[in-house]
Amino acid sequence: MKKSKNYRSLAEKIDRSKEYEISEAVTILKGGIKTKFDSSLEVHMNLGVDPKYSEQVVRGNVVLPHGTGKTVRVLVFCKGELEKVATAAGADYAGAEELVTKIQGGWMDFDQVIATPDMMPLVGRIARVLGPRGLMPSPKAGTVTMNVAQVIKELKGGKIAFRVDKGGNVHAPVGKLSFAADKLVENAKVLIDAVVKAKPPTSKGVYVRSITIAGTMSPGVRVDKAVAR
Repeated sequence: MKKSKNYRSLAEKIDRSKEYEISEAVTILKGGIKTKFDSSLEVHMNLGVDPKYSEQVVRGNVVLPHGTGKTVRVLVFCKGELEKVATAAGADYAGAEELVTKIQGGWMDFDQVIATPDMMPLVGRIARVLGPRGLMPSPKAGTVTMNVAQVIKELKGGKIAFRVDKGGNVHAPVGKLSFAADKLVENAKVLIDAVVKAKPPTSKGVYVRSITIAGTMSPGVRVDKAVAR
């Protein structure tokens, strides 16, 4: 795939053999990306784990102090008074059987899903639709709960989930490049700290092998792994 002139110009300014301080890396990307849209900034971490073993799967949730800059559409599976609670808390959609029917028909206009425990048998009917997209509610992710108002607030405010892929990598957004540099740095550090704290007890040797940050359409900049200590 041919890279744009803007991409090539920025790539020439990045020393591929160097690990930059995270604040310097953010500054490089903020100053070098010119797009017609507000590009996201993502953190990519390669970890010393083997995800084919369940005890080495790294996953977790973290609330970014400055949010992601993305409007999050939240769907809540609940009934009765909790529908009113969810709507008042900012849920974009709240309901039960009617939402399952819409999703079975191909509707997917939402980004996060919450369910009360009693709704899980119903949600199980669409597990094959939600699961592959990372949208299936789960107790571990904090999205199976009776406290729907609090979780809606967290998801709308910048709570993200991370999970290691088959290659031992974690990829997660930490804001938009239009954010102030110090806010992007703080968001990135909070994510990195969360991934470090999620280290499985069975992981041996070097845990964080590399950290790279990149914009949506930019080359990556390697970050000094000391930030993960």
